[in-house]
Amino acid sequence: MKPVRAEIPFSSRRRQRVIAALLRGSLRALVRPLFHPAVPVAALRAGLRASSAITLQAGGVTTRRERAAGVPVEWQTPSRAGAEVVLYLHGGAYCVGSPATHRGLTTHLARYSGARVMVPDYRLAPEHPFPAACDDALACYQWLLDQGHESSQITIAGDSAGGGLALSTALRIRDADLPAPARLALLSPWVDLTLTDRDAARQPREHILSWETLAHAAEIYAGNRCGDPLASPLLGDLRDLPPTLILVGTEEILLAEAERLARTLQGAGNDTALHVYQELWHVFPVHAGILDAADRALDSIARFIAGGQISDLVESGQLRSPGPGTA
Repeated sequence: MKPVRAEIPFSSRRRQRVIAALLRGSLRALVRPLFHPAVPVAALRAGLRASSAITLQAGGVTTRRERAAGVPVEWQTPSRAGAEVVLYLHGGAYCVGSPATHRGLTTHLARYSGARVMVPDYRLAPEHPFPAACDDALACYQWLLDQGHESSQITIAGDSAGGGLALSTALRIRDADLPAPARLALLSPWVDLTLTDRDAARQPREHILSWETLAHAAEIYAGNRCGDPLASPLLGDLRDLPPTLILVGTEEILLAEAERLARTLQGAGNDTALHVYQELWHVFPVHAGILDAADRALDSIARFIAGGQISDLVESGQLRSPGPGTA
C-alpha cells in the first residue's frame, strides 16, 4: 500500500481557460448567492435546480427511476453497462440537491466507467434531520446486496455532503459487519461539520461556499450532534475501510479538510489517494463535457472503479507519497 498525492495542473489551452473563467463567473453570480444563510431552503432548492442548466448531461445514457428499500432512486445506465455499480450520493449541504441536479456528473460517470450509477433521492433536512440521510444511504446499499450485487462490484461515491455521507455509510457498513464495498470515491468531501478549518489563517479562493453557509447547513442537519462520527466521519474511527480516492480543487475552502482526511485515512492504514486539481473549484466534475479537467477527473474515477491501482490513476502530473505533515 503506497498512499499517493497527485498535483494536477490546469490546462494551458486558451479555450479551456476562457471556459473556466466563464464558469467561475456563473458560479459566483448564480450559485453562491443561493447558499447565503438568509435564503430560505425552498428558494435554495429551486435555485439549485435552475442552476443545473449550466451543466451538460452525457449522451448514450438512459435514466430510470424506481424505489430501493422505500427510497426513491434514479439509475443512470450506459449503453454497454458492465457488472459494476456505483452508489452515488449527491451533495447539497444535506438540505438541497437531488438526482436531477447532479445528472451532469452522474451521467458522465456512467458513460466513462461503464457502470450503472444509482443515485438515491435521500431525505433532506430540515424536514428530515440527521441521521435520516445516513439511514437512507445504508438502506440502499443493503438493497443492492439483497438484489444479488456482489460487494466487490460496488463503489460508493459522493460529492460535498454526499462525500461525507459516502464515508459515514462505509463506517456503518463496517460496524454492521456487512460485506464492504470495493472502493470509495469522494469528490470535494465535507466530512467535518464542526468546521475545524474555519479559523485557519490561510483560506483558499472559493466561488460557491462560505463558512457561514456550512455552519448554517450543519445546524439545520445535525444541530448539537455535529461532532457525531456519522455526521462528521473525519472524527470517527477510520480503520479497515476500502481503498479511497479523494478529489479536490485548490479554489475551495474544503481543501484543507480533504488533506486532513487523506492523512487520517493513511494513518489508519487505508489505501488512499488525494488528487488536487489546480485552479479548480468545489465539485468541478459536475462540468464534465464542458471542462476538460472534469472529464479527466471522471476518467480517473472510472479507472479506479475498474480496479485501477491508486498509484496508476494519474497519467501525468507530479506524484509523490505523503510525508510528515502532508496528505
